Amino acid sequence: MHKIIKPLLVRAIGVSAISMFSLSAIAADRITGHPEATRSEVIAANAMAATSQPLATQIALDIMKAGGNAIDAAIAANAALGLMEPTGCGIGGDLYAIVWDAKSQKLHGLNASGRSPMGLSHAQLSKEIAELGREDIPPYGLLPISVPGAVDGWFELHNKFGKLPMEKILQPSISYAENGFPVSELIAYYWNLSVPRLSPQVGSFKNTFTLNGKAPQKGQIFKNPELANTYKLLAEKGRDIFYKGLIANQIDKFMQTNGGYLRYEDMATHTSTWVEPLGVEYKGHTLWELPPNGQGIAALQMLQILKNFDLKSMGFNSPESLHTMIEAKKLAFEDRAKFYADMDFSEQPIKQLISKKYGKERAKLIGMRAARRVEAGNKNLLEGDTIYLTTADSEGNMVSLIQSNYRGMGSGVVVPGLGFGFQDRGQLFSMDKTHANAYEPGKRPFQTIIPAFITKDGKPFMSYGVMGGAMQPQGHVQVLVNMLDYGMGLQEAGDVARWQHLGSTEPTESQAKYLVDGGHVELESTVPQATVRALKQLGHDIRAGNGGFGGYQAIMWDQKNKVYYGASESRKDGQAAGY
Repeated sequence: MHKIIKPLLVRAIGVSAISMFSLSAIAADRITGHPEATRSEVIAANAMAATSQPLATQIALDIMKAGGNAIDAAIAANAALGLMEPTGCGIGGDLYAIVWDAKSQKLHGLNASGRSPMGLSHAQLSKEIAELGREDIPPYGLLPISVPGAVDGWFELHNKFGKLPMEKILQPSISYAENGFPVSELIAYYWNLSVPRLSPQVGSFKNTFTLNGKAPQKGQIFKNPELANTYKLLAEKGRDIFYKGLIANQIDKFMQTNGGYLRYEDMATHTSTWVEPLGVEYKGHTLWELPPNGQGIAALQMLQILKNFDLKSMGFNSPESLHTMIEAKKLAFEDRAKFYADMDFSEQPIKQLISKKYGKERAKLIGMRAARRVEAGNKNLLEGDTIYLTTADSEGNMVSLIQSNYRGMGSGVVVPGLGFGFQDRGQLFSMDKTHANAYEPGKRPFQTIIPAFITKDGKPFMSYGVMGGAMQPQGHVQVLVNMLDYGMGLQEAGDVARWQHLGSTEPTESQAKYLVDGGHVELESTVPQATVRALKQLGHDIRAGNGGFGGYQAIMWDQKNKVYYGASESRKDGQAAGY
């Protein structure tokens, strides 16, 4: 395919333009050799944290300085982000994590996502949807609410790996919730978008998340004393106060009063699941993702396809490399739409989907022009807004953690007195009964949030994530390719221009659906115009992006020098820091 596309591009845009696509041609504004990085990587010997809010990063470091480990620090940072970045996360949402445990020298995966209400049948949900004049599950309100799994995820992580008592881990966030914190720029921007949309929902959203009815602005001090009280209860009483005690009873009473379906029994029977991460080798490194109900293995499928091409020789941001990666994404995402679902409810061909053999077969479908019609693989395979954070400590433990309310601030439903909003993950079910991801009571919906981890020679190499809906698997692959094929550093690999393909079939749609119009590609503004023109010549629908390219955080372990490298997303408010 590489040999076929090259002559076409030369004819389309000229030989001189082709030379633009090598890294050596980029203007080296930074004299140290990573021209596309916005800043240097952070390097520290003892510990590292990278989150999307600098105050949360500092809390993580303080916890480790006080004798806590990376797991304690990750929980503390997540609690802080639930307060400081409610536009992306909170204890009304779900959590996934990959932990490198220094003691056992292995990876552990945690699926701390919640399930749909047992008392809401498919028939009743269909009736409720029809009364709203819809065919799909609504994005806001009571219907898309599933059991919040984050709190159980914290305590599962803490029980298995934690060192400090939960009271000490949650205290920094309790203090900030009571005394206030200054809202940062990008979070204020998204907060302002959410308030008009969510204020009409039942409950106390406006009282909890506004200042005199308006979203807080950049630099304003915001307090959440009700969330402080909830955190105090968790610190003192443990996870059962949330799932079997006072908080569960408050949730049950509110839902019954307001026509919701979540009940005490749904909360009381909730459990998280420890799972085995799945890995695919690429250029001497192994990328690890969690199995479905999440979308992580889409990144693994893309890698199995891409290893059949020489991306390095194509050049960074060349028409050839972008075309190849975009087409690989299309192929992986049609499988994502058809097969990714709660594994407790249906058997799916996961091992086959991420196999080298299947990747090679799918790679043959990539031609010299953009594919418009793309379908999932054969079912017979069975036979043969979000925050991401990462922490690392002096013992060698590393945590890759992602947590979300789904759409911005979630459903907009807030139980008075609790200080947090509920996620709306239930919107990600399909109403097609024949679909693997079809709505059923007590089932986990398809999830977009995915943590990632890379090992080399069986040892930890990098903990990272790129938050942001369907951008996440695409972002995981882009960062990895930037480092391993194009030799970029940890910060630079996340700072360079990204692409995002949109329009693939979704797991919420009918089982019979597939991509028929090719979708479209959004590019960040620094992608060379010659590349844009060439991709259009190849049949891609190219559009300008508008901020939907994800949020990257990463920590890399330098085995030779025994130090951590940290990087934080230049598109977010975040910070990487260490000591």
